[in-house]
Amino acid sequence: MRMRPSISKLFCAGLASAALLGPTQAADFYANKKIDFLIGADAGGGYDVYARLIAKYLPQALAGTPTVVPRNMPGAGSATAAASIYRIVPKDGTSIGALFPGVVIAPLLEDNAQKDLFDPSKFVYLGSADNLIRVCVTYETSKIKTMDDALKNKTIVGASAAGGSTRDYAVFTKKATHAQFDIINGYKGTVDILLAMERGEVDAMCGIDWSSLKAQRGDWVRDHKLNVIVRYGADPQKELDELKVPDISKFIPDDNDKKAVDLIVSQQTFGRPYIAPPETPEAQVKLLRDAFMKVMENHDFIADAEHAHMDVTPTAGDKVQDVVNKIYSAPPAIAQRARELIKP
Repeated sequence: MRMRPSISKLFCAGLASAALLGPTQAADFYANKKIDFLIGADAGGGYDVYARLIAKYLPQALAGTPTVVPRNMPGAGSATAAASIYRIVPKDGTSIGALFPGVVIAPLLEDNAQKDLFDPSKFVYLGSADNLIRVCVTYETSKIKTMDDALKNKTIVGASAAGGSTRDYAVFTKKATHAQFDIINGYKGTVDILLAMERGEVDAMCGIDWSSLKAQRGDWVRDHKLNVIVRYGADPQKELDELKVPDISKFIPDDNDKKAVDLIVSQQTFGRPYIAPPETPEAQVKLLRDAFMKVMENHDFIADAEHAHMDVTPTAGDKVQDVVNKIYSAPPAIAQRARELIKP
């Protein structure tokens, strides 16, 4: 006589079947779907170049080969895009974004309305394409050739709006080092500031990523048309090491200011962060995180990046999430001093 399966066996079998079906259903999620990719930067800049290259290869890395549609949403140092991703776009895995790292720590460091628009610690971090080293540069025609020159002589510095790295880095460099900076705010982005340097309207730009600079003006770097007067972040970088570019800490006399600047500069660990909205389902988060790392390891992507002089030093999404959490756990006194340093 054939025995009827016990209830417990049927239950276990059901769980096993669900486990087998789950990944398949998750893998099919992106079939015939579109992913909106919001880029919180102007077209043509370094962040836009990186994001669009990732958008080119992302469909290949996701089962179902969805269509990925990049769209620029600049404004307020990526805060416009961040608020849209936090509050407006679907939270189902079909919307992702590229942000400036400064906007991730802005609510911690700036006294403005961004605190009410989004909470960066609640974003889902898919990964970062580069561990940045930022620099302050002058054009070859400027009389300012070194950081020592900037400490002693008036230096006109072009900068973007609040929240952008070129504005924030210029301000804290001026305050922490007592450089003789005259900061001109309001440039649309790095492309416009570089043009202003070439025309002689400004002497310098601070807070631009070394990799972005090479991607946008590789010929200037190659032909030594720039003076790299200081770097932010002491991690090894072959070209800057060979040029013997000094780290910003060398020029900061106060120890508490050094700690505050370290907090600000820590954003460079996730130099090019890619995010999904809060509450994105775990299954889609895993698919997107895995796909991001597959893109970073794609030989064609790497070849395209090298051709465009783009550095690629990826960080996995869960590690970026950990770094953001640590930043938001910084001692209140250091966070307060950092706020004071980037306030105009």
